[in-house]
Amino acid sequence: MNSNAIEIHNLSKRYLLGEDQPGRSLRETMASAVRRFRRRGTRPRDEIWSLRDVSFDVGEGHAIGVIGRNGAGKSTLLKILSRITEPTEGSVRTRGRVAALLEVGTGFHPELTGRENVYLNGAILGMSRRDTARRFDEIVGFAGVERFIDTPVKRYSSGMYLRLAFAVAAHLEPDILVVDEVLAVGDAEFQAKCLGRMETAEREGRTVVFVSHNLDAVNRLCQRAVWLERGEVAGIGAAADMIDAYLGAQVERSTEQRTPDQGDTPVALHDVRVTDSQGRAMTVLRRDQPFVIEVQFTVRTVVPRLDLAASVSHMSGVEVLNEAWLDRRPDRTIGVGEYVARLPVPALLNVGEYLVGVWFGTVYETVLHEITAHRFRLEGDVKGRPRRIVDLGLPWDVAKVHDSDAVSRRSDAHELR
Repeated sequence: MNSNAIEIHNLSKRYLLGEDQPGRSLRETMASAVRRFRRRGTRPRDEIWSLRDVSFDVGEGHAIGVIGRNGAGKSTLLKILSRITEPTEGSVRTRGRVAALLEVGTGFHPELTGRENVYLNGAILGMSRRDTARRFDEIVGFAGVERFIDTPVKRYSSGMYLRLAFAVAAHLEPDILVVDEVLAVGDAEFQAKCLGRMETAEREGRTVVFVSHNLDAVNRLCQRAVWLERGEVAGIGAAADMIDAYLGAQVERSTEQRTPDQGDTPVALHDVRVTDSQGRAMTVLRRDQPFVIEVQFTVRTVVPRLDLAASVSHMSGVEVLNEAWLDRRPDRTIGVGEYVARLPVPALLNVGEYLVGVWFGTVYETVLHEITAHRFRLEGDVKGRPRRIVDLGLPWDVAKVHDSDAVSRRSDAHELR
């Protein structure tokens, strides 16, 4: 039976508003102490609990995702795991070396070169200089910073900095790899390389803790996931189940906050749904099935050049469709009244979870915007298909070129040169 690489028990972290962080120098520390002395006897400051009674274990060689909205406590949890900050209550126990890639700017000394920082991080992880040197070329090649490896990292772009930081964290063979949402800084190619490297680390028996808003990546990499909500554990279990529950809660929250009979907004949104071609409301459709986005709303006050747009986003966070209405109608004004708008969508999307967003506004302002107005899932057979969101299904036309045609084309190409 595998033992646990990470054990977290009743973990809580409190921050006091206006609290000075520990000084980084003797001067800052003394100044902080003077400020605290002057505040003695004043009213207590407000406190915020970033984490509250968080408990879970991670087995050795397992990958776990941490999901939740902004401000849910995800980054705070990873900072405690990485020993960057201390918990207020509870305990964290880790077995083995921990390498962390958190926000850009942590882990490297800005005055040192890329080469020096690689060796420095290797030493921090307890590796010998010989072991780090053995992996040095692989690290630099993965990061793609060969030309700048002897340049101080303070002169690196954020992308270069991130690539080298991830390469160091992933290739120096830590027992536990902790990765925050910083992967969003990289381009698509780099993100794919990072996910591939984390999959390799897991196959090699290392433990991975992965925080991301890219739910597709979490589902692909992690067997289990922890869902944090306002600093507390809202759920823990199979990654697919937690993602399903999290997305459902997002849509439910958006629906509950819809108050069409209150307020003085020019537009009131009543309902957003996905229907089949027969007008039946659907939350699960076949991949090859066209559907319709239906928006029910009321215009209370005439807004000149009011526009309506609907978007569809994959659970990876990629927006795959965004269609506005204004440019497709001759009348530039919509009067007061109740409306139903329908947007037919052909069967172009691949299997997966999708969110529908709705926007009302003008070129000058946003009147109403719900990014999680509805949720639906496309199912079907994806055997043999590569991982892609849009499936156009375009037909190829392949014909054999006759020898005379080939000779003629080569001659034409030569004349053009």
